[in-house]
Amino acid sequence: MRSSLNAARRARELRQVAEERVDVLVVGLGATGAGAALDAASRGLSVAAIDAHDLAFGTSRWSSKLIHGGLRYLARGQVDVAYESAVERGILLRRTAPHLVKAHPFALPLTPAVSRRRAALIMTGYRIGDALRAAARTPRRLLPGPRRLGAARAHTLAPVVRADGLRGALLSWDGRVLDDARLVVAIARTAAAHGARVLTRCRALRLSDEGATVRDELTGEEFGIRARTVINATGVWARSLDPQADVRPSRGTHLVLRPGTLPGLIAGLHLPIPGESNRFALVLPQRDGRVYVGLTDEPLEGPVPDVPEAPEEDVRTLLEVLNGVVETQVTREAVAGAYAGLRPLLRADGRTADLSRRHAVLSGGGVVTVIGGKLTTYRRMAEDAVDRAVSIGNLPAGRCRTRKIPLVGAGPQPSGVPALLAERYGSEAPAVHELVKAYPEEVGLGITVGELIWSTQHEGALDEGDLLDRRTRIGLVREDRERALPVTREVLERIRHA
Repeated sequence: MRSSLNAARRARELRQVAEERVDVLVVGLGATGAGAALDAASRGLSVAAIDAHDLAFGTSRWSSKLIHGGLRYLARGQVDVAYESAVERGILLRRTAPHLVKAHPFALPLTPAVSRRRAALIMTGYRIGDALRAAARTPRRLLPGPRRLGAARAHTLAPVVRADGLRGALLSWDGRVLDDARLVVAIARTAAAHGARVLTRCRALRLSDEGATVRDELTGEEFGIRARTVINATGVWARSLDPQADVRPSRGTHLVLRPGTLPGLIAGLHLPIPGESNRFALVLPQRDGRVYVGLTDEPLEGPVPDVPEAPEEDVRTLLEVLNGVVETQVTREAVAGAYAGLRPLLRADGRTADLSRRHAVLSGGGVVTVIGGKLTTYRRMAEDAVDRAVSIGNLPAGRCRTRKIPLVGAGPQPSGVPALLAERYGSEAPAVHELVKAYPEEVGLGITVGELIWSTQHEGALDEGDLLDRRTRIGLVREDRERALPVTREVLERIRHA
């Protein structure tokens, strides 16, 4: 398949980019960088896209898994940001990734802590958000409208919520992605299908108007990649390559609760954070029985780590918010894991929780840097960055086409395959199923050896971290990861000697 990424293709294309000059070099393979690679390649430009680690290694895999319409931005008067979010959400739901992005219901419990006045204000916001949905031309069949529920119906959707004093709930719908890292993999593979050279474990050391000096992290070899333009899409790490990229990182922590901790939860929950007027914690049940609870918003001081840690203070804060509404208290022992992501916010005065999620495209010396934004708007950020690169490089390219390009897996949805495979792989599920039937041993969370093999053959996975932490999310819980590690290493060893 033209979209397949694997070790052999990486080795071949690494040799090629060292000998050629490309139109666009993209640095960073999170959602925005992969999106920029797809955008540029689909315009007919020659593209190399590199990352020091793996696809979705940084911020993109640590999101809340929401593809949302931006209600928080409406509350701050940022109508343009909210509308952009609604438009991009609709594109993902309707055209580019309907296999990965679905509508999901969310209930906001009307507990005694939520006054009637505040409930009315929140419902007004939901209705304005629904108007933006209509303006973005997302049909209601894909994203139903908001409504108020009585206490009995609210308890059906969220039986874990304390019944004492519950007046009902406000029901709204938004987009969610089954797995944010898999969305990035699909974007990168689609870029590869359009001719982009997608190269992981390739670190940019220095950028210039002639390209970049890079190092192959597998061999230690340094070499140059010549490019007419360079797009720096490294997010919170952008300033290390471009001093003008003034990013203020913000840490968002999520908890991973053990299966059975919140039994019977069907809808996601929006929980008002005490003392905050427009911030809500999120409770999102997962297909594997886990439940994610997030999300903090705290400034990060000091150096930016490759993998941020979730501090115990954030864990306590989220448990306090959750335990303010549930019937049975959730203890620290119920937290199987936690993860933290870093938002690349545009620097400004004030708390990071109050900073805009607008993005900015900066350029100078032949380098284009894109910062800010969020997962939902990755495609638009990529479009703006490529537009700037085309302009400053005087590149022979037409207008952006990615609004209508389906990502890998977005074709006709299969029947006769397990539901989990259809959700994870879309139209590729039948091919994956053949490998699963040949290698059915389970690794964890319903993932099989056959799927690990598929990830090495077609999804660019090179080592155990790629497989357990990004192609699957087994690694979110340490004991799950440790149980899966021996089999995963056996698979990689078998493939290396095949």
